[in-house]
Amino acid sequence: MAREVILFCYDGSDEAKRSMESAADLLATRDAFVVDVGSFLTGAEGVAALAPDVEVPSLEKLNRAAALEQAEDGVAYARRFGFDAQAREMLADPPWQGILEVADDVDASVIVVGSRGLKGVKELIEHSVSRELAAHASRPLLVVPPAR
Repeated sequence: MAREVILFCYDGSDEAKRSMESAADLLATRDAFVVDVGSFLTGAEGVAALAPDVEVPSLEKLNRAAALEQAEDGVAYARRFGFDAQAREMLADPPWQGILEVADDVDASVIVVGSRGLKGVKELIEHSVSRELAAHASRPLLVVPPAR
């Protein structure tokens, strides 16, 4: 029997931390990967990239390093709850596609993500990763709502 693996989506937010806490209470498996998905270029970097002397690969390298650092912070947090976690980083636009790619790569039994509870126009503008994962995931997904 293959080992069960959890994939935690982690961006450092209270919602991401709460999703780990909830998973610790709900799920028996303790093997986990923690992923932070960053953008290839932030909005400001996209504008700066139009300048002729800006090295886009350098910006992507910095964003990848920042994503790995965030994932490593998530690993430390997950270990507080007894998870044997490893960090993964990914650059993807949109983020949900990167999460699904990592889930496939590690053969995650479940993807765990926190929800910010966005509704209406705010959800359309800010993009709900948890909603997009629910619409596109082909494996189980645990969406933990925000604390009330």
